[in-house]
Amino acid sequence: MVTLEDARRVIAAAEAKAAEVGQPMNIAVADGGGNLVAHVRMDNAWIGSIDISIQKAYTSRAFDISTKDLATHSQSGDQFFGIHASNRGRIMIFAGGIPLKRDGKVVGAIGVSGGSGEQDHAVAEAGAAAFEA
Repeated sequence: MVTLEDARRVIAAAEAKAAEVGQPMNIAVADGGGNLVAHVRMDNAWIGSIDISIQKAYTSRAFDISTKDLATHSQSGDQFFGIHASNRGRIMIFAGGIPLKRDGKVVGAIGVSGGSGEQDHAVAEAGAAAFEA
């Protein structure tokens, strides 16, 4: 289970990392069912990234994989090619979504959008680390 308190801790750590890299972000935390628990749009973060961050969290939870890794396996000719068209178009296949684990079991996910793929992934990693701490 991902509580609101958990989500706030994850978001705070992700916000700190986003500030460190100098990129305002949208940060979403989803529960075990892929449902939104909390979302933050940092000042000056792209409004177009609101939905992307939420869908990255959903994607990461739906398949229990980081969206960065899913992207690697969804290229033309690879095993998950075309997956982005599933789930009514909710699947995001670029970096920024990471499963949240408790006792080795996926119980939710974080989704981050607003920077480069590397920045999004780094901010999501910081948030996920705060959840597991």
